[in-house]
Amino acid sequence: MQSRKVTNFTASAEGLKRAAANCNKAMEEGKRQKQIAGLLNEEMNLIFQRLGLNMLDGGMVSISSVKVTPDLLEARFYLSFFQVKDGKAALRKIEDRHHEIKKELTAKVRHQLRSMPVLKFFQDDTLDHVFKMEEIFKKIEEEKPPAPDGK
Repeated sequence: MQSRKVTNFTASAEGLKRAAANCNKAMEEGKRQKQIAGLLNEEMNLIFQRLGLNMLDGGMVSISSVKVTPDLLEARFYLSFFQVKDGKAALRKIEDRHHEIKKELTAKVRHQLRSMPVLKFFQDDTLDHVFKMEEIFKKIEEEKPPAPDGK
């Protein structure tokens, strides 16, 4: 019977650093992705104004960011709703007009893109988180006992 060498399968620190660096590279947006995202953001803002989608339910809708997948087949639009009564209903209204939006966008960017990416809309709740965090900080500040030396 032949003996086999037992190897240790734990990763070295250097190997872990390389794996982390490769993961970060995969997460970074490429130059072309950023260019397309910028183009789509610019054109989509104009389309929203033209179609009256920038003002819904007594509030304002804006595109906070656009992310394009590395294969350039999908564009994700993150929408920010300011003083909109029901954000989910407003998002549904925009999704209901998806075909009309895509038709106009395709007409605008047909000479700059080989194929039109799939458009997906998401609600950007960053502002909600900011307001909640500010409220929490205010409560903490109010509940904080005064310093013993009066400062």
